[in-house]
Amino acid sequence: MNITQFIKYLNKEKGWELQGQYYAIIDEWRQWWRGNYAPFHCIKESGLDGNIHTRDMYRLRMPKRACEDWASLLLNDKTTVTVDDKQSAEWLLGDNAQQTGGELGRLDFWHNANTLVELAFRSGTGAFVLGVENLAVIGGIAQNSKEARICMDYLPAECILPLTIRHGKIIDTAFASEVVVGGKNCIYLQTHKLTMKNGVQQYTITNEYFTSESEDSENAEYKPAPLPAGMVKSFSTGSDVPWFSIFSPNIVKNIPLGPGLGISVFSEALDQAKHCDLAFDNYCRDIYLGGKKVFYNKNLLKSIIDGDGNVHYLPPDDIRQQLFVHAPGSDPEAEPAWHEYNPDLRTEANSQAVQDALDYFSFKVGLGTHHYQFNAGNIATATQYTGDRQDMVQHANRHQIKIEAALLQILRAMLWVGKVLTGAPIDENAAVTINFDDSYISDAETRRQRDKDDALNGFVPKYVYNMEWRGMSEEDARAAVQEAANETDGGETLGFGGDG
Repeated sequence: MNITQFIKYLNKEKGWELQGQYYAIIDEWRQWWRGNYAPFHCIKESGLDGNIHTRDMYRLRMPKRACEDWASLLLNDKTTVTVDDKQSAEWLLGDNAQQTGGELGRLDFWHNANTLVELAFRSGTGAFVLGVENLAVIGGIAQNSKEARICMDYLPAECILPLTIRHGKIIDTAFASEVVVGGKNCIYLQTHKLTMKNGVQQYTITNEYFTSESEDSENAEYKPAPLPAGMVKSFSTGSDVPWFSIFSPNIVKNIPLGPGLGISVFSEALDQAKHCDLAFDNYCRDIYLGGKKVFYNKNLLKSIIDGDGNVHYLPPDDIRQQLFVHAPGSDPEAEPAWHEYNPDLRTEANSQAVQDALDYFSFKVGLGTHHYQFNAGNIATATQYTGDRQDMVQHANRHQIKIEAALLQILRAMLWVGKVLTGAPIDENAAVTINFDDSYISDAETRRQRDKDDALNGFVPKYVYNMEWRGMSEEDARAAVQEAANETDGGETLGFGGDG
């Protein structure tokens, strides 16, 4: 999908005025994330034949690695959700401490959400988009149906088209994504607009499909296509609860384009990414060109005449000679008839150049100056490690603000849909808490032991430990503590329930 061309079509057909040029910048970030930005990574060199040859630069592909690392830090398998209503918690999370069941488990939510964080940090923005399959619609309004099932899409910035922004918040938006229907590629456009109906604000969702031709040319054509069977053209949700949530890296954008969209986490580190690839390319080229070279006097070469009368010379190594006849007439004390040349690989200088480039890059993407280190022989103390990570910790705390808000919004939408449209016996207003993993500050076992000691010493209630470390609802956590206390047989007990 060529989003800039599709935006031109939408602006013409719908009267929108979306800025397509910002999506060209997003595409440049995508190329850096893929590790192949052709204007920089395709090198032209003059060959011995006088012609210009091209070669691909050796690359470290650090922009993708930075996005991967931020996704691993911010949203991983240690991230948990606490819901204060037991039935709502079981419906959303399942009934095991690992929170691998429920609706989130069925959707494989955490895996997909982790992928979305990487894509959002690559493109500048990410969106959770909730949908409902087998939705009953009567009179253009969504209705309760036991057959309805929640689904979820996870879209990067190039699929997000903000339409209305108020006080910095996206109110109306469209999502354009490429789908395959019956073996044919189509563009799926879904529009979410907050409208007033019967004196009540509620979202209207519109579905459209398009086919495209010659997207990479200026003569790109788009035509409306039939919707898949069972998909309605338009319906009202009956609520002002948005079925989407959008977040960006918590970085102030310094590009005066793309309202409502953010910037890539490495947008200000492209020079440093170039530095990394230049240093690594030089290192690889030194090794590639660093093989031993042996120069022979022509007298030592064996000449062979082919069928066309052309003379070919073979060095002794090619014919595996071990004994050589001294060429007559030459002076043994003069310059030898052969000598070898061993180029300097410059491994130490090249390694330092690569390390310096990585330090600059990791600093610019907010991971701290020593995030990528290859001197594994050096062991840092915990204090030194934490001190070196201060930049990363501060930026991680900033990024979590936006990610937490997006998670709470989409989970709130899931609870509302589950209650109102699928008839699940849950509380759509249940309090939800996101518990992020902060092991990048201190390891998990140390924090768990600290929290256990605080509970044993009476600094915090014991049920709080169960909520934090076992993902229990408050009701289950209190019940487990009480059950453990009732089973006390006179010996020492932690009173946490379970394994303590």
